[in-house]
Amino acid sequence: MPRLEVEGAGVFDVEEGKRLVLAIEEDAGVDILHRCGSYAKCTTCRVEFLEGEPEKMTEAELEVLEKRNLLGQVRLSCQALCDHDMKVRVLMTVSSTGLDGPGPKPKPEITPEPVWVEKPEA
Repeated sequence: MPRLEVEGAGVFDVEEGKRLVLAIEEDAGVDILHRCGSYAKCTTCRVEFLEGEPEKMTEAELEVLEKRNLLGQVRLSCQALCDHDMKVRVLMTVSSTGLDGPGPKPKPEITPEPVWVEKPEA
């Protein structure tokens, strides 16, 4: 069972293969944003990996991070699975932004259908 450490929230055992955005929200109890409903469009679910950054990413994540000049700086928690131990810093929350809510509830599976690619070297 992977262990997820969320800076400022603690360490949590997470179900193998759970979406990172859902693990942060449900297991760690952090009010992370996911304004687009976790479709790799808005980048509000961005996290900084402190340890255990995945070596792969979805094409959707790669495209939106490149488009917004965020590649190599952040990752999208909606496009990652908890399949190993990791430590993250959540960058955008409901409470830190003053927005009216996190966004539509993410589906259990990665959306859109993931096409996996190697993470480019920084």
